[in-house]
Amino acid sequence: MSNARTARLEAMLSGPILVTLIGLAWPNVLMMVAQASTGLVETWFISHLGVSALAGAAVVLPIIMLMQTMSQGAMGGGISSAIARALGAKDNELANRLVLHAVVLNAGLGVTCASLLLLFRQPLFKLMGVTGEALDAAMAYSGVAFTALVLMWIMNALASAIRGSGNMFVPAAVNLVGALLLVPISPCLIFGLGPFPALGIAGAGWAFVLYYAAGTSIFLWYCLSGRNLARLQRCALKWGPMRNILIVGGFAMINPLLTNGLIASTTALVGSFAGTAALAGYGIAARLEYFIFPVAFGIGAPLVAMVASNLGAKQPERALKIALTGAALAFTLAEVVGLLAAIWPEAWMSLFGAERQMIEAGALFLRIVGPFFGFFSMGFALYFASQGAQRLFWPLTAGILRLFIAAVLGWFVFQWTQSLQWFFAVSAFAMCTYGTIIATAVYRRTWFKETGLSRR
Repeated sequence: MSNARTARLEAMLSGPILVTLIGLAWPNVLMMVAQASTGLVETWFISHLGVSALAGAAVVLPIIMLMQTMSQGAMGGGISSAIARALGAKDNELANRLVLHAVVLNAGLGVTCASLLLLFRQPLFKLMGVTGEALDAAMAYSGVAFTALVLMWIMNALASAIRGSGNMFVPAAVNLVGALLLVPISPCLIFGLGPFPALGIAGAGWAFVLYYAAGTSIFLWYCLSGRNLARLQRCALKWGPMRNILIVGGFAMINPLLTNGLIASTTALVGSFAGTAALAGYGIAARLEYFIFPVAFGIGAPLVAMVASNLGAKQPERALKIALTGAALAFTLAEVVGLLAAIWPEAWMSLFGAERQMIEAGALFLRIVGPFFGFFSMGFALYFASQGAQRLFWPLTAGILRLFIAAVLGWFVFQWTQSLQWFFAVSAFAMCTYGTIIATAVYRRTWFKETGLSRR
């Protein structure tokens, strides 16, 4: 294990940047693509229930994605970071204690979030512009899916503990297998195939519950069995280990709140101003935007370690080159997806239904916003790189500005023009602004100025 750690560190400090980055990134990309793919497949199944069901699912999705990114990317980062530091210091006892503290902390957050959402979901959905049959569908779907949030938080705590020990493969494999099993289970529960009852859109929620119940069970077994370097075992709960996790994870939760808050607010505006069919179309198009997350997260997660290790080794120019290489890679991959969606938007939208207004609204979004997907991916990857540099001012500032432009300026544009076209143009401008600000800040060496490191 010591030799493996040394080899990974040497690769980060002196190995070929692109090769090392791809080698560290692909398990994370695989895991995130599997998770995103299950959402896309589920949307395709739900589309067979009608436009109202799609509109109902469209307002539930941003909330579920918020919980996912908070538990996995934000708190998960804090958990992985704390455990990795303990193992690096050869303090296995602390690493073991951190696993239980992580599970308890995330379980508490999961119970709190699930309870609040179940209590206030109806007024929240109405605020997002959902009424009638679409509201009924959202209530049926969320009534089951939100109960799985506790399992989601616990599962992501355990997966993060495993990643913190340097094992990227077990979390990726479990999520991939779970995604493959979810594909046949979801339609069985939605449509009542074979011995299963026809539960409608609630069936998608039950498939969600089964997915996280199975994943949580496997990760619990793995951490209890001693196979993971940091074991889950009984110990007294203390503030110190909790603080180790929250120092990183608590602050990091601002970013997913901004990102998912933006999508939730724009979803609410589309639903309020343009109606159910347009809301369904926007929801389908936004799911493709969510597909960019796996690319940005998969590349961004190893950027944290690579940037931090090189700055610690007084190699600021290499750290900068690593960040810019990761940004270019994230931009290129996401831009290919965005341009293809912009050129052939109907090919994507027609997978989920044939209702004309729904397809037109989603296609309009993809034509206008799709060409700017690369800017979002670039900015999100550089957010992770900035975590490695412990300099998050510009990424968070850019996230706040993007939310203001898309939600506040977008609301005024809707008031003045009553036009989806202009509203989506504002969203594209906000996305471009986000990526450009973060990339400019990194390129202008703000890390070096703030850390006092010279250019050489």
